Amino acid sequence: MASASSGQSAAGFSSADSGGPPCTSSSGFNFLCCGVSRKRVSGIKRPTVSEVPCASSMSMKKIGHRSVDSTGETTYKKTTSSALKGAIQLGITHTVGSLSTKPERDVLMQDFYVVESIFFPSEGSNLTPAHHYNDFRFKTYAPVAFRYFRELFGIRPDDYLYSLCNEPLIELCNSGASGSLFYVSSDDEFIIKTVQHKEAEFLQKLLPGYYMNLNQNPRTLLPKFYGLYCVQAGGKNIRIVVMNNLLPRSVKMHIKYDLKGSTYKRRASQKEREKPLPTLKDLDFLQDIPDGLFLDADMYNALCKTLQRDCLVLQSFKIMDYSLLVSIHNIDHAQREPLGNEAQYSTDTRRPAPQKALYSTAMESIQGEARRGGTVETDDHMGGIPARNSKGERLLLYIGIIDILQSYRFVKKLEHSWKALVHDGDTVSVHRPSFYAERFQRFMCTTVFKKIPSQPSWKSMKFQSQSSSIEQKSSEDLEQDSTISVIPRCQPSTQQC
Repeated sequence: MASASSGQSAAGFSSADSGGPPCTSSSGFNFLCCGVSRKRVSGIKRPTVSEVPCASSMSMKKIGHRSVDSTGETTYKKTTSSALKGAIQLGITHTVGSLSTKPERDVLMQDFYVVESIFFPSEGSNLTPAHHYNDFRFKTYAPVAFRYFRELFGIRPDDYLYSLCNEPLIELCNSGASGSLFYVSSDDEFIIKTVQHKEAEFLQKLLPGYYMNLNQNPRTLLPKFYGLYCVQAGGKNIRIVVMNNLLPRSVKMHIKYDLKGSTYKRRASQKEREKPLPTLKDLDFLQDIPDGLFLDADMYNALCKTLQRDCLVLQSFKIMDYSLLVSIHNIDHAQREPLGNEAQYSTDTRRPAPQKALYSTAMESIQGEARRGGTVETDDHMGGIPARNSKGERLLLYIGIIDILQSYRFVKKLEHSWKALVHDGDTVSVHRPSFYAERFQRFMCTTVFKKIPSQPSWKSMKFQSQSSSIEQKSSEDLEQDSTISVIPRCQPSTQQC
């Protein structure tokens, strides 16, 4: 382990502060730290709180290590969210800045196992600025390897720092069943997620294979990992990973699914459905969109090819229990919605700023020449994959494979064996990696995504969808209802009905 300081981590963070000194990279670039913005007044920088906290008006119980204290602020392992955000920004600013002083070189095998550590005393040191939190230690895993990953995706060090440290991180309220904390950068570029010790350890072991896969195939629906860090505070280790953001907040999502290709207990709970944008599951998709989502033939082939390659990679790593996140923006619905309800979104009025990272949008993540579009007409894809539903409505799909840090080890084998005794083993989501990958791919490419039919049959499908209410009537009702009982044929000579 490479250590930048030898101090020991003290007690936890103070929850009452949101100030702190500015962070400056080795290139002289000033960045915001600790969730506050800075203003220079008479040569003195004074902090101005500008946090955008997660709304916590609703009562919430503890989920995993995540809980809400009496003041309504989120805590994780007894560290307040505001303190954790400040530590993350301080730590990332230092580690990226110090890395820029090291010469660039090829990634070596030992680079995947290096851990650098820096101690941040509250009074500051010759390497770190003073801050208003309690002491903490910040660890950076495989810094040279992750620098290569960021360069592969076209992320410059200054852009990385600017996105993560120039503005306060925004906490996302929907933590999911895992109890993880999620933060998004103010420019929607990056997601920061807390991970468990086993997940962080597994990611470290994956890095050499991940390096090989990205070199062969940078266009992938797998998560793009840009950094792995650890904040040590109050005797606790809080491990975080920086990834690409699949769902830009500038685009309104009308519906969202977490799909595994399994049916066992794969329906969203009533509590989940009460959320503004619930994460629905496989049985919900089969009920809501039984006909699937229709893509242009070239787009469909490119998507399924990417899924096939990604599943093969995951299977080779013995990874399983992953999901495909499918979030849908309905263009036609958005155009009909009142502008007042869309004030917080920029989708319908202007195109969001393009993402800095390469291969980061859904469109860029799939392969083939279909990325420029096809038979689906849309003026602006906004990074989404153009599609249609059975009604012919225009959609934009934002997709990506998530939750890949699950290895098929003893606990998973035991879990599957127990569930298989009670239920059909083939429907349980926790299955051996080879079967899981095959079932996952088959479900996505036959049930969820489909090719747009030929033009005549597509028009017929739209007509049948629009006249479904008519087809539900009995023959007697049709005879009695003169308005729909007979559809007169036009005379060829007069063109009149």
